[in-house]
Amino acid sequence: MTVTAPAPVGDTAAPDGQPGRKPTIVRDDLIAATLRLIGPHRSVSTLSLREVAREAGIAPNSFYRQFHDMDELAVALIDQAGESLRRIVGDARKRAVSGRSIVRGSLEAFMERLRADDKLLHVLLREGTVGSDAFKRAVDRQLHFFEDELRADLVRIAGAQGEAFHEPALVARAITRLVFALGGTALDSPPERDEALVDELAQMIRMLLRGAAVVGADRADRGKRA
Repeated sequence: MTVTAPAPVGDTAAPDGQPGRKPTIVRDDLIAATLRLIGPHRSVSTLSLREVAREAGIAPNSFYRQFHDMDELAVALIDQAGESLRRIVGDARKRAVSGRSIVRGSLEAFMERLRADDKLLHVLLREGTVGSDAFKRAVDRQLHFFEDELRADLVRIAGAQGEAFHEPALVARAITRLVFALGGTALDSPPERDEALVDELAQMIRMLLRGAAVVGADRADRGKRA
């Protein structure tokens, strides 16, 4: 008597056995598939689960082995984008030797990430305005991470220069929101405009920093006279 071996349990089950579909899938495959689908006129919020599954080469049901729903996938994408950008910009800040070069180097690193083929930064710039509440909370969380790291840098830079910025946390928030707002504009502009945008942003940021330093010095002077 011939005994038929039981079918293996896992991603090689029947629905996924169709031609052209992958026998196994991991979270990174779904994230990569999503990044291939988004573009100037497509955000994660406009994608369906079936579209992502088709692009990844799996049956729709297999999606649920990695993510509960599209919101969870989008949040994972946003977190990955934020971590990647913070690492790159952080490295640029460490390489800089002065406050002026920190501003310029950070902005150039930001624009390089913007033009990268993986489109990770596109997710951060677009999902905060068009996505679900879960998307927006995830984007806002990443922006707060940037603000906290920038605030620490501002305090360090000011201390090294014998200055004290007024409300460094507020200054960090203003700079972060400004850069991300204009970064969204840059997505719809040709790369040839990047250098001019970096120049413009750098000047705006230096004006913010100068204003914060002047107010900080004025407050300190008043405190000494009181």
